[in-house]
Amino acid sequence: MTFHWYDWAGYAGVLLVLLAYFLLQARKLHGNRLAYQLMNILGAFGVLLSLTFGSFNWSAFLLEVAWIAIGVYGIARGVQLRRTGQGND
Repeated sequence: MTFHWYDWAGYAGVLLVLLAYFLLQARKLHGNRLAYQLMNILGAFGVLLSLTFGSFNWSAFLLEVAWIAIGVYGIARGVQLRRTGQGND
């Protein structure tokens, strides 16, 4: 089996998303913090690269696009709450 750069990007993406979720469950990360959102966005982007340049799958592609959109929303929401002074936890 030959591994290409996009395969490694996909594996790294999966590991990053799983690590983010594990750290959230272990209470080492907070779901409304930038680090958690970036881990999810970068992880989903890695999987998207793997899907785009490797073996394409529409359902997985749509899931990763949604994952990125939710992460971007989380970052935007966090910025908005911090600007209004409501983001203190």
